[in-house]
Amino acid sequence: MNNKPSIYYKIADSKEEMEQIHRLNYETFVEEIPQHSQSQEQRLVDRFHEENTYWIAKQDGRLIGMVALRGIRPFSLDQKLGAIDHYLPAEAKPCEVRLLSVRREYRGKRVFFGLLQQVVASCLQQNYNCVLISGTVRQTRLYQHLGFKPFGPLIGTENAQYQPMLLTKDYFASAGQLFDQMIQVEKPPFSIRLLPGPVSMHPKVEEAWAMPAVSHRSGSFCKEIDLLQTELKQLTGATHVQLAVGTGTLANELIAAQLSRLGGKGLILSNGEFGERLANQAKRWQLDFLHLRKQWNEQLVVNEVAELVKQHPEIRWLWTVHCETSTGYLYPLEELKSLCEQQEIRLCLDACSSIGNVPTDLSNVYMASAVSGKGLGSYPGLAIVFHQDSVSPDDSLPAYLDLGLYEKSGTVPFTHSSNSVAALQAAIAHHRFPAPLLATEIRNQLTEAGLEVLGDDQYSPGILTIALSSETDARAVGDALKAKGIEISYESDYLLKRNWIQIALMGHLDRQAVNQAVTELLGLLMPKKTEGIAPASIHSGR
Repeated sequence: MNNKPSIYYKIADSKEEMEQIHRLNYETFVEEIPQHSQSQEQRLVDRFHEENTYWIAKQDGRLIGMVALRGIRPFSLDQKLGAIDHYLPAEAKPCEVRLLSVRREYRGKRVFFGLLQQVVASCLQQNYNCVLISGTVRQTRLYQHLGFKPFGPLIGTENAQYQPMLLTKDYFASAGQLFDQMIQVEKPPFSIRLLPGPVSMHPKVEEAWAMPAVSHRSGSFCKEIDLLQTELKQLTGATHVQLAVGTGTLANELIAAQLSRLGGKGLILSNGEFGERLANQAKRWQLDFLHLRKQWNEQLVVNEVAELVKQHPEIRWLWTVHCETSTGYLYPLEELKSLCEQQEIRLCLDACSSIGNVPTDLSNVYMASAVSGKGLGSYPGLAIVFHQDSVSPDDSLPAYLDLGLYEKSGTVPFTHSSNSVAALQAAIAHHRFPAPLLATEIRNQLTEAGLEVLGDDQYSPGILTIALSSETDARAVGDALKAKGIEISYESDYLLKRNWIQIALMGHLDRQAVNQAVTELLGLLMPKKTEGIAPASIHSGR
């Protein structure tokens, strides 16, 4: 396995990175290009330093390239050419890019274009529509090839001449495509997807997905749907199952629609993001329900539910997630089933993150939702609803949300995806539950390193949630790992709000790659004592 450290890009946000910027600034614009006077301390602080946003390229903790972005007038070019507005397009919102520098041993296409990619993306995000640079005359043709247009006279000294240039938003997209073509990014030493969706897939799943599409009305497709339904029922012990083109949210809408037909009062349990979403969906359907809302990640005590049911004998249904994706918490399914059977309450589950990840017995469960991705290991795109009793059509419901129409059709009442069906069949054929021992080993490794991992071995082996300290930024950690080819879950609003990251052990995974990913994570989070500093890429901004 190639262990060469990967190059990644980020916004500079630590004192150590700023110091490296000042050193590289000196090396480039004093020693190499004599624009400024030499100094004994061999560091050069840019005059606009406090207003600059620095995009940097790093390898193994070392700064290897940088570029500064600034949108505050007057620009450096304003001071050198006089007001430059007459050179700019009408309604221009410009920014200036300066201090583009790459260490000698890294010069070539990769780092140079990698930095420019980040600048273009930042400009689009901040709604700048015009980028100004002072391009070295040695690279004028290259800049023009990327879409930059020269304007005004040359600036600088005889030994360091620069051509003012601009790139308008019209050229951003084409420039980005050129960057992709010219950067020739090396593949990371390895890549792995540790997300709760989309997940890594078995090669046979990818092959099945790529097969030519088949009409959803054909006899062969109807047979495939029937076979898939049989396999899903065997996997879960459910009596009936229907498949729609959609997401887990759609599957829960189908369940909510059936609950609206039941009438009476219900009970919804929540201790995380997805339990809260069930409650919000129930409100949209104007369902009458009590909401037992626990703190995030707070353990559910079934006796508390039993007491609530005793106090409210009118409760006719109970709806909860089985695995709370936002934390990995597993609700005590068998205890809830027993309670609901005793009290003649219909139990409904959001089982999107449990089916395929943990053995899930849906016998005596009124209804449960699932998806083709996540634990089942296929592509997203199929909403799955398991149900205990036959369901009749109901003209009062929107057709697409009428579960009875799906059952009555025998296969599918609406346009369907043969590719999704074939891929899910292949995924089930090669399905393996996540090894609880692997999750336990990773949990122990993380906790022994001093990290806070939510829950214990009773949580889902498919999701490990790490609560980071306030000194460590979840987005920066996730971005740094992504640059190394490792995708973890961190970009959801509810995770960023709490400064959490997640390792999801779902889909088709290689154990050695998982272990290497964990090692990379620990390398980012733990101090590099041999260097005397912690990796700066994980810290919050100034």
